[in-house]
Amino acid sequence: MVTALFFLWAMPNNLNDVLIRQFMKSFQISRLQAGLVQSAFYFGYFCISLPAALVLRRFGYRIGLVTGLLLYAAGCLLFWPAAQVGSYNFFLFALFVIASGLAFLETGAASFITQLGEAGTSERRLNFAQAFNPPGTIAGALIGTVFIFSGIEPTADQVSRMKAAGTYLGFLHSETLRVITPYLVLGTVVFLFAMVLLRVRFPSQTLSQEVLPYEQRGPAPSLFRVSHFVGAVIAQFFYVGAQVGTWSFLIQYVLDYTHQPEKVAGYFLSGTLLLFAFGRFAATAVMGFVRPNVLMGVLAAANIVLLAVAIGFPGWVGLWALMLTSFCMSLMYPTIFALGLKQLGPNTTLGASVLVMAIIGGAVVTPVVGYVAERMHSTAWGFAVPLVGYVVVVWFAFVGSRVRVTPGECAGGRSSPQQ
Repeated sequence: MVTALFFLWAMPNNLNDVLIRQFMKSFQISRLQAGLVQSAFYFGYFCISLPAALVLRRFGYRIGLVTGLLLYAAGCLLFWPAAQVGSYNFFLFALFVIASGLAFLETGAASFITQLGEAGTSERRLNFAQAFNPPGTIAGALIGTVFIFSGIEPTADQVSRMKAAGTYLGFLHSETLRVITPYLVLGTVVFLFAMVLLRVRFPSQTLSQEVLPYEQRGPAPSLFRVSHFVGAVIAQFFYVGAQVGTWSFLIQYVLDYTHQPEKVAGYFLSGTLLLFAFGRFAATAVMGFVRPNVLMGVLAAANIVLLAVAIGFPGWVGLWALMLTSFCMSLMYPTIFALGLKQLGPNTTLGASVLVMAIIGGAVVTPVVGYVAERMHSTAWGFAVPLVGYVVVVWFAFVGSRVRVTPGECAGGRSSPQQ
């Protein structure tokens, strides 16, 4: 049941990539303004992750995860009044509510998976659970492409004629209304899943944060004295920014440099997400033979090269290079997550919440990608920003992920030789 959540929370993430293009058309906004879709979304993660951890620690995984699902469903249902009113800010609020729910899900599910088994295989176990995330991202992109994109892209002359006839505002509103049905259906499914999960029994004596009484759990400040954890937070910020910034403007890259219609561009987004899914399963298998940090470092270096190609050769060559970055990035989020949680003991859930807060990188980096693209008058040059993110991931893989702390120190105390 918990692994199934990895599929469910992935869908709105990549529906956002479709929304960015759709809102640029229906609200007539710039790339920088459209990037606020991701800012509102990932700001929700940032604000709610720590409260989510406190709820999970106080009331347990079941209550925490169900709370997340209910917030997720509520945010989806808010798309109906937002579309009727035709307010871009209302949509941003709805996305914030969805992300608030996802903060509960990611904090709880990821820490649950890392602890429910041997510590030495936590990276591989989390990568396996996260392998059910890409099918959700693919489903989200396909749903958005099929049900949100109308395929109607009026030329400048057609727009002028519609304005003269007084029908242009009606056309823009009809484009906005297209988001209602997918989100209402998704919200209903998520609510029903919450009702089922509420009846599932969770193990009560298997996880470290449930073994210790609430009063004995380690203090939060001790986490920030753990160098590999701090390195993971920094790496996660830049990785998520690189991932979200790439996917958010891939459709625009296709439109600008291959001149394909928006529906075809949406299918290219689905294709790159399929490569992401293949990469996740492949990485999980290869981790049986190659250390996770080494594998991640090599693939991050490969993405630096691929993004350089996408920038230097905009067009079909650049597009294929851009799509291949998804295959290479697929293992990074769960691997950074698991490496960062090493030896945190009773602070694992709190540490997980801080790593989820690092998803704010998606909110910060995506508008920067749009800003650079506008300033340089080139969508391709915007991808220089994700390239920098992968440089940070390479550093963490080979340097920052080294564990230099003992379990006793992670819990807020000092370890002795006997420990």
